[in-house]
Amino acid sequence: MERANTAYYATRDPFADFTTAPEISQAFGEIIGLWAAVTWELLGRPAPVVLAEAGPGRGTLMADALRAIGRAAPAFHAALQAHLVESSPRLRAIQAERLPDATWHGAVADLPELPTVLIANEFLDALPIRQFVRRPAGWMERFVSGGQFVELPAEDPPDAPDCDPELGGVVEVGPAALDIAGQLGRRFAGLPGAALVLDYGPERSIAGDSLQALAHGRPADPLASPGEADLTAHVDFAAIAAAALRQGASVHGPIPQGVFLTRLGLFQRTDRLARGQPPARAMALLDSARRLAEPDHMGRLFKTLAICSPQCATPPGFEV
Repeated sequence: MERANTAYYATRDPFADFTTAPEISQAFGEIIGLWAAVTWELLGRPAPVVLAEAGPGRGTLMADALRAIGRAAPAFHAALQAHLVESSPRLRAIQAERLPDATWHGAVADLPELPTVLIANEFLDALPIRQFVRRPAGWMERFVSGGQFVELPAEDPPDAPDCDPELGGVVEVGPAALDIAGQLGRRFAGLPGAALVLDYGPERSIAGDSLQALAHGRPADPLASPGEADLTAHVDFAAIAAAALRQGASVHGPIPQGVFLTRLGLFQRTDRLARGQPPARAMALLDSARRLAEPDHMGRLFKTLAICSPQCATPPGFEV
């Protein structure tokens, strides 16, 4: 999965196959930027501070966020340094057109040791997973060989006693995502910081095969053409939260993305953008907001989680 996605993002335009929230509505990036500004205030206004995005795509979210921050939070804008975590040279070149003053890194671990506010929107879902299958004889792990799945006895089976071996229960583990959560937990336990994770998956750990592929905008066989399709899997938010907590951070959520964006004022901002626009344009803006937040679109499937320094008060959108 890691090799296939590395080749895919290095050679293809992923936005021909899928659309992310920042590309759907500029209001998304704007309110995320203002979330970062308020969270910076809660962290004690450290300066300098790294404003980072992991998996920044075309740079749309960061560009929209910086524009909103410059208008509404000039002190934060003056203190921040924009950093992007991106491994694809092709995507870095696209991002540089919008964000020429940014600094790029190949991994989250490479970010400077400074107070940090990190945004990770649809980033963790593309990281490689392991799949374990419960068989009557015991746990097996799936591997890929000769273009198909093979099963071998698992050397380090997951702790999932409720999986029914008669049903061939599948359990997914995302070691790369858990490692990043642990890194952030350690970082924020020692330095002021916060991370906002927006992605799709369940609020609590559940068994099941969620590996999927998109090619040419349609579902595809994950094994059919490695490197020519986008491979993703659901994010295990409960496991991500637990990994950060173990390292000393605090966590808030996960909560449905629709609830989070509505609390931050997505629809109010969209209404303002729609004022004075031709009717068709105004309706398109409102439709975009509904697509992001309504339960039958992205509002329920996508979740939001905040990982913060333990001294940070509850960040915006996560109030009970």
